[in-house]
Amino acid sequence: MPLLENRNALVMGIVNRWSLAHAIAAALAREGARLHLTYQGERQRETVEQIAAAFPQARAWACDVSNDEQIASLFARLQSEKVELDCLAHSIAFAQREDLDRAFELTSREGFRIALDVSAYSFVAVARAAAALMPRGGSMLTLTYLGAQRVIRNYNVMGVAKAALEASVRYLAADLGPRGIRVNALSAGPVKTASARGIRDFSSILDQVAQRAPLRRNTDPGEVGDAAVFLASDLSRGITGEVLYVDSGFHILGI
Repeated sequence: MPLLENRNALVMGIVNRWSLAHAIAAALAREGARLHLTYQGERQRETVEQIAAAFPQARAWACDVSNDEQIASLFARLQSEKVELDCLAHSIAFAQREDLDRAFELTSREGFRIALDVSAYSFVAVARAAAALMPRGGSMLTLTYLGAQRVIRNYNVMGVAKAALEASVRYLAADLGPRGIRVNALSAGPVKTASARGIRDFSSILDQVAQRAPLRRNTDPGEVGDAAVFLASDLSRGITGEVLYVDSGFHILGI
């Protein structure tokens, strides 16, 4: 029997078929989950609708997570169709290119606000709304990166945003635990995605991981998807407030 049969999963952050959110969606669908996928705007609508059409029982919904009205509208529509969620997967992050390209000390006030709002606060906002659609409890997960814990060259303000995201996971886990809702994060190793291309010299990070990680290779998106299935399923029923690393063991290394 599939691990997530007849469960509803909301996956936010698919940009294309190479995004980690897509790998997560594919793994959840493989285990029987009914998917609800979101796109930010009209520019992404066609792509996400095509992706949804490739999965059984999948639907696409509009939601710009930087807009409270759109978040409220999405969850009101889900509620009106009597959708009860079992899983929320949040894979959304953004920082202005200029704030990634320059030293962290030069981060603009507006750039800092945008990075923290989209990359960290959005998870808080959607978790609050999703919790109302989890009457029987459920699982929430988000994607983070080692740059939240260590200084990664050229990651800059995004590292600070991910640190805030990881702290948010712990506080949300404490708040929502009494309602049977678990909240965790997946810290994936570097993967060639659209967002990763915004990090200068990203290829050198991939090379370093492949050379030094205990498994001597980079992370495969499918591994992240399988880890998401674990966190979404009853197999992880006693785990909350944690960061699960899926990075070929790179995070254990010293200098």
